[in-house]
Amino acid sequence: MNRFLKACRREAVDRPPVWVMRQAGRYLPEYREVRRKAGDFLAMCRDPEVAAEVTLQPVRRFGLDAAIVFSDILTPLVPMGAELSFGPAPHISNPVRTPDDLERLRLPQPWSGTEFLSETLARVRAELDPETALIGFCGAPWTLASYLVEGATSRSFTKVKHFAHHYPNDFDRLLEMLADAMAAYLRTEVEHGAQAVQVFDSWVGTLGAEDARRWALRPARRLLQSIADLGVPRIYFANGGTHLLGDLGEMPCEVIGLDWRADLATAARSLPQHAIQGNLDPGVLMGPDEEIRRRTLAMLDQAPNPGYIANLGHGITPDVPVHAMKTFVSTVQGYRYE
Repeated sequence: MNRFLKACRREAVDRPPVWVMRQAGRYLPEYREVRRKAGDFLAMCRDPEVAAEVTLQPVRRFGLDAAIVFSDILTPLVPMGAELSFGPAPHISNPVRTPDDLERLRLPQPWSGTEFLSETLARVRAELDPETALIGFCGAPWTLASYLVEGATSRSFTKVKHFAHHYPNDFDRLLEMLADAMAAYLRTEVEHGAQAVQVFDSWVGTLGAEDARRWALRPARRLLQSIADLGVPRIYFANGGTHLLGDLGEMPCEVIGLDWRADLATAARSLPQHAIQGNLDPGVLMGPDEEIRRRTLAMLDQAPNPGYIANLGHGITPDVPVHAMKTFVSTVQGYRYE
């Protein structure tokens, strides 16, 4: 079995597996060349040949233990009724602002509208080495609801919090709809080759603990429980969720992904039943190679064993030098458990 899949299940491995969020992206010159020819970001996502090529690029260059399919967390909102564009930031031109707006949303039965992603997954799986895992993903209900209500990326999240506080029952209904939709979406991804799935709760850190338990963790549990029968590792990435460590242990998944603000040793003690993924500060990759190596080794030394996957604490940024990514990955690949 692939080293990544074994670590997800807290089985013994010779070294930590390693992959990086947003590893297929603008820091790579080969990606920029494909993007230059393809133009529109959504067009790239919807072209299986292009998306498969971009997915495979970092695996070819760095020998990573897992590939994550090239797409976007907002892609499945389109067949649900969202009018999505990128310019370059995401924009939804028909946001959900009132309970009546919920009636516009629909859950395709069976899941449909992202067949291009299914083909991309099949193409990638056919080309990947059997020892390299393929990860599918989706956005968590709270994170997706934030985009649906705000209509764009937000700093304050006032619109979505206004909706949640003034119409709590309707907002719960929206979150449940998104949980069920993403469960169906992930099920389709697994059917077409994904061997593990990650649920990105990118904005859980914008909520205090009480609201996070209701609006983020509860619908995320519904989503994760709905796909338990698939038998693939489930990763819940709780960006900004350090204040929720006491609650994350109840998440029905195999792996908890942590951002760089979390202390790995503390997290491991708080989450003894979960594998841990993370969590080097992406900003460290802007430093010299010797500092990248030092910080990476320090992270590996405090990580749990078994049950650890090396990664950044968030997505790699577009301005990271390629050699810095290589230093990070090769440092992990050279590490050995005694």
